[in-house]
Amino acid sequence: MDSVQHDTEDRGNMWDLEQKLDQPMDEEAGRIRSMQGEKKLSGLLLLRCAFQSLGVVYGDLGTSPLYVFYNTFSRGIDDQEDVIGALSLIIYSLTLVPLLKYVFIVCRANDNGQGGTFALYSLLCRHAKVNTIPNQHRTDEALTTYSRNTFPENSFAASTRRWLEKHRFRKNALLILVLVGTCMAIGDGILTPAISVLSASGGIKVENPKMSTDVVVVVAVVILVGLFSMQHYGTDKVGWLFAPLVLLWFLLIGGIGVFNIWKHYPRILKAFSPVYVYRYLKGGGKERWASLGGVLLSITGTEALFADLGHFPVLAIQIAFTGVVFPCLLLAYCGQAAYLYNNTDHVVDAFYRSIPDTIYWPVFIVATLAAIVASQATITATFSIIKQALALGCFPRVKVVHTSKKFPGQIYIPDINWLLMILCIAVTAGFKNQSQIGNAYGTAVVIVMLVTTFIMILIMLLVWRCHWILVIVFTGLSLLVELTYFSAVLFKIDQGGWVPLVIAAAFLVVMYVWHYGTEKRYEFEMHSKVSMSWILGLGPSLGLVRVPGIGLVYTELASGVPHIFSHFITNLPAIHSVVVFICVKYLPVYTVPEDERFLVRRIGPKNFHMFRCVARYGYKDLHKKDDDFEKKLFDNLFLFVRLESMMEGYSDSEEYSLNGLQTCRSRDLLLTSRDNEVLSQMDLTITSVDAITPAKSPQANLTMRSSGQGSGQTEVDELEFLRTCRDTGVVHIMGNTVVKASRDSRLYKKIAVDYIYAFLRKICREHSVIFNVPHETLLNVGQVFYV
Repeated sequence: MDSVQHDTEDRGNMWDLEQKLDQPMDEEAGRIRSMQGEKKLSGLLLLRCAFQSLGVVYGDLGTSPLYVFYNTFSRGIDDQEDVIGALSLIIYSLTLVPLLKYVFIVCRANDNGQGGTFALYSLLCRHAKVNTIPNQHRTDEALTTYSRNTFPENSFAASTRRWLEKHRFRKNALLILVLVGTCMAIGDGILTPAISVLSASGGIKVENPKMSTDVVVVVAVVILVGLFSMQHYGTDKVGWLFAPLVLLWFLLIGGIGVFNIWKHYPRILKAFSPVYVYRYLKGGGKERWASLGGVLLSITGTEALFADLGHFPVLAIQIAFTGVVFPCLLLAYCGQAAYLYNNTDHVVDAFYRSIPDTIYWPVFIVATLAAIVASQATITATFSIIKQALALGCFPRVKVVHTSKKFPGQIYIPDINWLLMILCIAVTAGFKNQSQIGNAYGTAVVIVMLVTTFIMILIMLLVWRCHWILVIVFTGLSLLVELTYFSAVLFKIDQGGWVPLVIAAAFLVVMYVWHYGTEKRYEFEMHSKVSMSWILGLGPSLGLVRVPGIGLVYTELASGVPHIFSHFITNLPAIHSVVVFICVKYLPVYTVPEDERFLVRRIGPKNFHMFRCVARYGYKDLHKKDDDFEKKLFDNLFLFVRLESMMEGYSDSEEYSLNGLQTCRSRDLLLTSRDNEVLSQMDLTITSVDAITPAKSPQANLTMRSSGQGSGQTEVDELEFLRTCRDTGVVHIMGNTVVKASRDSRLYKKIAVDYIYAFLRKICREHSVIFNVPHETLLNVGQVFYV
């Protein structure tokens, strides 16, 4: 009875394999059907996505009218014509930066729909070997999400790639540039809630002039505490309110703008002439130039627009901006300028004083809610940035929590959330006014924009392969605007502009030191890995007693046997019957499909019972608590054994398609030869657990079945052995590598490695927690190395 049941199970497994082999065609057919469905609903879906993007993407940019004119004329308005000049600058800043540069150019440089500084960096890492941790393998390029363009070796793009790859200094410089942009974006996550909520709360004082500023600050702090305290609930439950609320906000400020233009000064529309920009800049000295820092705040939120790109199609974002956001913002600024033209002494509360009395309090409520939405979008973008940095080895491991079952991109990071809240409250309570916070905000924004411009130069050369004239035009126009604003914010460094620099410097030290330590640990494992000849020389027992069970050895290496393993078997008298080396690595792609996540291969002859499993993740992928990593690992291991057994009948010269990658089977040669050179290549034989189909043989199914029948008994025996070992017990073996600076190291290196990196390692999450490894099955193996 047992044998019949076992045969039935085997036939079921074989049927599953045959279905898996035929699966790609079904998947392609499904994609074609879904594409046809999308075409029918494309217009309706785009409008819906454009509407929803208002609440997620444009909240920060939309609340800028609350504080722009006050920060531009923080010392008052001397001449009415200055209002027209400032408005003209705002109009052309909105046109050149958010509209032309970001919405129509930078947003096209997305990584399969993902935006932000790290998404651009990942895109570059796929087109040039600029990743400072070289853990990529040629099999990674076969992923369906690993898209990249090819170009001739004699092209300008190829020359640019070789120039980048030639020196390590250039790779490090690019990494530091990316980290600077990331740190400034994190600074935005601190300053946006501070200035938005404080500006919105200021409306209370307009109707009650005798009210103390401290009351406004207290109200702002209470709102901020409530905002950050609610983050762990996520935005899924209230997110549906964001889009209609922000749409109402844009319609209100646009309508109020039309009313103020008609009532106060219709001729304000002459500010659309660029002549007034020239007159404004010509007529003043240092103070006039420094006021550009206030004008800069009209384009804040532009980087958040790009960072939140992954939620919506690019075309939907373009429709929302050109159809709603851009015209409403222009009307709002023109209306405020028309009001200020006749009421120059009201510049401190220009937005609230320009509101008609009959709708003052409703607009105040909507303004406060819009400020909260803007803050929420920036905080969410900060969580996403930290997650990307963590995946690329540039941030200490922190707890990441899913807040939505419907939307995998909605996450919450408790440690970062409370840190942001403390810093945000400190900035709000410390400065107490919009002017100094605005100066700090402007500094962070313009530096992020400059970083994006420099990275876009490489994107245009390597990815888009644009003509060098187009690259020069884009770079020239971008730098002309951004360097002008950068020179203006330099005058305000001592008036609050130092805040983002200090915050960014602290985050930069943490991120770079962590990345340096991670890089050195990887180099140590690479240089000290054990040779295959040494492993094979130990024999099938590895020179030890092989006890029942499976040992899962975690390592940073995607190939080779790690030093931790030799350290383990040298100091302990026994090892498990089955050893699986597990490498979890992140790739410069936004996601790795679940059916392509695992790569399994065998190490050594069959009687060694040693395997390698590489689990690949993208920078958007997360380890969920309900994910059974161990179960998925064994499912893929068992599938590998079955597929390997089926492939044994093929000769060495036959080729197979591995997700589009052609690999050559050389297992028989490796098993029969004892030459060290051949043995060293044994670990490079890759076998995927995904669908494998012959690339040449028309008799594929017949050959597979005949080979499966010939080796079926071996397959069954090994599968039964693996199942028995798994049922006996699984032990997770992890390395606890301590990094220390060598004695002859310089002082700054000793401080970075022995104190900062050691402290970060102590407070960050362990791998065992991330993979939900039970404490009773965990075995830590310690080792120390010096850099």
